[in-house]
Amino acid sequence: MKKFRVAVLANLKKNAPHFEGMPDDFWDDLDSEKTTNALVEAIRAGGHECEFLEGDLTLFDTIQKYRPDICFNICEGHFGDAREAHIPVFLEMLRIPYTGSKVLTLALALDKPMTKRVLIYHDLPTPLFQSFERVDEDLAPEMKFPLFVKPSREGTGMGVSAKSIVNNDAELREQIAHIHERYKQTALVEQYIEGREVTVGVVGNLVGPVSRRMPENDDAPRIEAGLRFLPPLEVDLQPYQETDTVYSNRLK
Repeated sequence: MKKFRVAVLANLKKNAPHFEGMPDDFWDDLDSEKTTNALVEAIRAGGHECEFLEGDLTLFDTIQKYRPDICFNICEGHFGDAREAHIPVFLEMLRIPYTGSKVLTLALALDKPMTKRVLIYHDLPTPLFQSFERVDEDLAPEMKFPLFVKPSREGTGMGVSAKSIVNNDAELREQIAHIHERYKQTALVEQYIEGREVTVGVVGNLVGPVSRRMPENDDAPRIEAGLRFLPPLEVDLQPYQETDTVYSNRLK
């Protein structure tokens, strides 16, 4: 087996910058040393050389000194509308392979309204939505209560609570104002859909001239165009029922 030199790239919460007026959950999507240590040890256990490198400005020097064959990237980034794409851009400039999604995907997926526009273009089902830059914008006539309000460019359940489900115009305006004030970004308002939380992992790389549809394959229904779909994973919502009633950031 060939031995690789691997760099685990992440942003540790303890190393994140702080500024006046920063919300207390601002860095909740960053990682702990427990996570990065576990990744490093797992890769070493596989017979490879591995070190952790912080995914901030120090990476410009440390990665060129370490010279990895590949990077295991879970960086969230610190600032900007496309912060999750910052490190992959740098890695592509250096022509260093990395795991996870590429630059365009990361930049697009962080912006939920734009992601939904792409899904709609490809005829993929997604709840009706409206993006609010101002609190007093008119609600589109097709948007019917109950609605769900959340930040446009956050993850890890940030900005989500029981109050995210709004049942009238007063609650809607209050929650939009909260998102604007706390997260300094557009509020995404979606048609609320009650149900189970299910996620599906995907491993691999698209191959061939795939644009709008992945080809059907009766002989290998779980492998399409170079992608392997992992079994569905359901989020246990029971721990959240006593606090927020929805999958939020409270228990992380």
